[in-house]
Amino acid sequence: MKLMHEQIDFPGKSVVKVKVQEKERFTYPWHFHSEYEIVYVLEGIGTRFVADSIEEFSSGDFVLMASNLPHFWKSETALYKGNSSKRLKYIVIQFPNEFFREAMADYPEFYKIKELLKRSGRGISFTKEFADKARKKVMKVARSDGFDRLSHMLQLLQFMAKSNEYYLLAGQYYQLERHNFTSDRLTKVIHYLNTNYLGKVELKNVAAVANMHPSAFCRYFKENSGKSLSEFISEIRIGYACRLLLEGKMTVSQICFESGFNNISNFNRAFKKNTGYTPSSYFEEFQRK
Repeated sequence: MKLMHEQIDFPGKSVVKVKVQEKERFTYPWHFHSEYEIVYVLEGIGTRFVADSIEEFSSGDFVLMASNLPHFWKSETALYKGNSSKRLKYIVIQFPNEFFREAMADYPEFYKIKELLKRSGRGISFTKEFADKARKKVMKVARSDGFDRLSHMLQLLQFMAKSNEYYLLAGQYYQLERHNFTSDRLTKVIHYLNTNYLGKVELKNVAAVANMHPSAFCRYFKENSGKSLSEFISEIRIGYACRLLLEGKMTVSQICFESGFNNISNFNRAFKKNTGYTPSSYFEEFQRK
């Protein structure tokens, strides 16, 4: 799937942009942009993709994502086909990555929001229970404008920042908030790996992303990630394979090749090394939970 860059315009140079949508399905493809984004699904079901995270979503899905984090929501269109009373409804709130940057750096009142935005580098999914509590605040942002919208936005972020009812979406190595996306070498490499791991990943191509000789790159990557390049790619692929297994829609053999492995033996060996289970026993174990 091709990764697209979305250019977001802020009408009148407003600091917060809100879109309230009602349609048959999500239409924007796999993409990223430089702004922070909150997505609140009022009604709808489908699959949510954020970096290397793949999860089902339903009404009340509430996610915050940092700048440059690849994502897209895929609707389950069968629910709405031929039924005009069943439609997708959602709210998207976007704000720039320099949002109150100096104030957050200098003033303690912004500390919790600053930490929230750091965490959002891996994508934050809030629980349904918390989403229910936050819904009124989200609606206040959506229904207001000008200074009132900004005020409600800060209140919403503070409310989110004080919550512990959340989990992070992307894997531990997908932490873009620690790096400058456009200039940091390791971030460029990890971004490349997280968007190309399902295909053939060649050392020379990854080294070229870092603008390094392959042998020097191998030492650099091991020193900075704690893993060899092949170990790192294998872990990303196994994480994806785990999600496919739990969906229960594909055979182990299909998942092997879908997740980037070229034979069953390598897949089984890597899976056991990373999870402690064979693919089949992993599925059976988690079906019992």
